[in-house]
Amino acid sequence: MLYKHLQPEKRRRRAFSPSMLLALLMLGGVTLVTLHLKAQDQPAQKPQQEAPPEAGGPQTDIGPYAIPKKKEEPPEPRPEKPKKIEGMPDYSLRVDVPLVNVDVLVTTKDGQFVPGLKKENFKVLEDGTPQTVTNFNTSEAPITAVLLVEFASTSYPIMVDALNAGYSFANGLKKEDWVAVVSYDMKPHMLTDFTQDKKAVFGALNTLRIPGFAETNLFDALYDTLDRVDQIEGRKYVVLVTTGLDTFSKLNLDQIIKKVRATHDVTIYPISVGWALRNYCETHGCTGISHGMASLGMHQIDYLQADNQLNTFAKLTGGKMYQPRFQAELPEIFHNILGDIRNQYNLGYRPSNPKLDGSYRKLKVELVGPDGSPLKIHDQKGKDVKYQIIAREGYTAKHVVE
Repeated sequence: MLYKHLQPEKRRRRAFSPSMLLALLMLGGVTLVTLHLKAQDQPAQKPQQEAPPEAGGPQTDIGPYAIPKKKEEPPEPRPEKPKKIEGMPDYSLRVDVPLVNVDVLVTTKDGQFVPGLKKENFKVLEDGTPQTVTNFNTSEAPITAVLLVEFASTSYPIMVDALNAGYSFANGLKKEDWVAVVSYDMKPHMLTDFTQDKKAVFGALNTLRIPGFAETNLFDALYDTLDRVDQIEGRKYVVLVTTGLDTFSKLNLDQIIKKVRATHDVTIYPISVGWALRNYCETHGCTGISHGMASLGMHQIDYLQADNQLNTFAKLTGGKMYQPRFQAELPEIFHNILGDIRNQYNLGYRPSNPKLDGSYRKLKVELVGPDGSPLKIHDQKGKDVKYQIIAREGYTAKHVVE
């Protein structure tokens, strides 16, 4: 019975013949072709693409491409001050005006040193402008000096005077002093370098027995001496034993004066020798040979010019010129020179004119009282004492090339 019941269903399935299946497939294919043609007739629509949040660039086939907008940059921070390293000192750059040192000798008209002056009693003028004295002291210190002696084949009396002057200077030296001995004729000769041995100084002077040349080239010898001592620190002195005559130097007077002005911390004490012969020849008419046979025609005017040159060297450096008429005067003269050297007032100040231009600046030192008026000095009896102030007339400022 079950089999009979299924027979009609089989018969229905058999109703779909192959021809009918083929017709259905052909009908479906036509439908698909029709739909495909209709889709081609309609324009293609681009997909919607949203721009990036920060986009701002041009449009392309694939949409806008992103160009980030420039952000406002904060201002650059100031450079931080370098941190201080522990143990490392702080450094700063500054320009210091060089200290100007001025040695001042205050004596009575008889040459006696005036003690007891204070810093407030000194007034220093540079080119007429008052300066503030910052450093001040007085002390009896060892000296550093050059004994520059003229020893040429001129005349016997002059050579004797020069040697006697040298011996008198050596007698007054102390064991702490440093002294060099130089002689000159055509050129300078180093007899002994700086030494504290007084015997070495006497030994150097003892070698001066037979002069070599008659020329007395004072300017060349003094220039060479100043050039050497300028390399030594501290105060230096040149004791110049000479007639003051220059016969054959390569340098002229203007050049040596320029050198004297440009040399720092050097004081020149000229000792003019040969005065006995000069006085004799002036009264006996032999002035033409008073400086030796090699200097015929040397007249009184030449000696006056020589005296003026030596006096100029002394004034420019704060020294003093001596003209001994007799040999007996020499010990006292050198006693005074050494006393002046050891008992000077040392002043120091920084100039109000800070320019380092190599210019020459004039100096003037005055003594003033508490009220600013000129200082008056009295002796033990209350009488006014006339005094003189000996200091260099000026100095040459340092020169800095910019």
